[in-house]
Amino acid sequence: MKERSSRDDLLSRLKRKDFTAAVIGLGYVGLPLAIEYAEAGISVIGIDSDGAKIRAIRSGKSYIDDVPSETVRSAVDAGLLRVTSDYSALAEADTVNICVPTPLRKTKDPDLSYVVNAAGQVAKYLHPEMLIVLESTTYPGTTDELLVPLFEEKGFTVGKDIFLAFSPERVDPGNPQYSTKNIPKIVGGATPQCTKMAVALYTGVLEHVHPVSTATVAEMVKLLENTFRAVNIGLVNEIALMCNRMGIDVWEVIDAAKTKPFGFMPFYPGPGIGGHCIPLDPFYLSWKAKQFGFESRFIELAGVINGQMPPFVAGKVVDALNRFKKSVNGAKVLILGVAYKKDISDVRESPALDILQLLSLKGAKLSYCDPHVPVLAEHGMNMKAEPFTAATLRKADCVVVVTDHSAFDYRMVARESKVVVDTRNALKGKNGHKIIKL
Repeated sequence: MKERSSRDDLLSRLKRKDFTAAVIGLGYVGLPLAIEYAEAGISVIGIDSDGAKIRAIRSGKSYIDDVPSETVRSAVDAGLLRVTSDYSALAEADTVNICVPTPLRKTKDPDLSYVVNAAGQVAKYLHPEMLIVLESTTYPGTTDELLVPLFEEKGFTVGKDIFLAFSPERVDPGNPQYSTKNIPKIVGGATPQCTKMAVALYTGVLEHVHPVSTATVAEMVKLLENTFRAVNIGLVNEIALMCNRMGIDVWEVIDAAKTKPFGFMPFYPGPGIGGHCIPLDPFYLSWKAKQFGFESRFIELAGVINGQMPPFVAGKVVDALNRFKKSVNGAKVLILGVAYKKDISDVRESPALDILQLLSLKGAKLSYCDPHVPVLAEHGMNMKAEPFTAATLRKADCVVVVTDHSAFDYRMVARESKVVVDTRNALKGKNGHKIIKL
């Protein structure tokens, strides 16, 4: 273990990248961050309770779409990345990033149990001159209200003996242009000195670091970003529902509107929203707002509208089958794409799951194609992907484009399918009696 003698010593070691980092949680946020540390020449300890992840990394295999296995293998072989399920390794770390899930309970209240458990483990091995950064999305005030008291109970003063900050993850899975490395990093500390330390940590690893005045501001930044998206998606979904009622092509409307060079930003309707952030983060914000007697009606209404989209799609399937004098009960329905977004394998909160369940309740015989999700074992389902072939398309009474993966040949979809419900405008420019748009 490196000698720790003064606050200035930690700061200087951060600046010259002479420290040991630990990352708790090796999922879509933690593993890419750990790889960035390793590629910057920093020794990093990855900690995760999932034994399968530990075994995969030790064997040089990646389970994250945006992290190549060769990159993992190189970091492991170089001795810069080692992984374990043993939290006692935290005693060796100078810095700790907490990158664990923050789901919602069924009551739409924040579930911070993963953060509390991880922070409790950090507290066991806390030592002077340790920098802890929470990256898990949470409500404004979590760092100050939950973590500061937890760590100061151990006899350390935050901002003097140890340092604590919040830095929201901004990962966009499947985005070829932006990665952990070049997405600007927001940092807010529990104290000004904590901010200074966290800025020094990320400056040597990532391309852009943007400090804000407090951890609470940093927490709010993340929620604003995803609430902005959720509300605008809710708006355009409502416009889509309206256009459907009025017999107007919403996709043509959006394409025309986005020709305006100012004052308009295109968002697109879809079968619903998915992933860990956009469906959940607005509820973190509205839950916290209620503690201050503030009712976030705009945000909650967007959630209601977005939640209506899977049933709307299921209704479109019923209408499509009716057009060809076919009942949904007993009909063969093929879902194209079950991941929550294009060209990734993540099915968390995917609208496809709700659509599958709704159609199953109506008696449909379901199958799916997804080159990124060979097996679907969610929400009580246990299905294997069908091969994407002309024969597979022809067998279905109705094909539903839920996730518009690049691997799908949409000309073949239009040609071979009996009827298509297209929720993503993937068959843009293709019209006809058997193509039904959102």
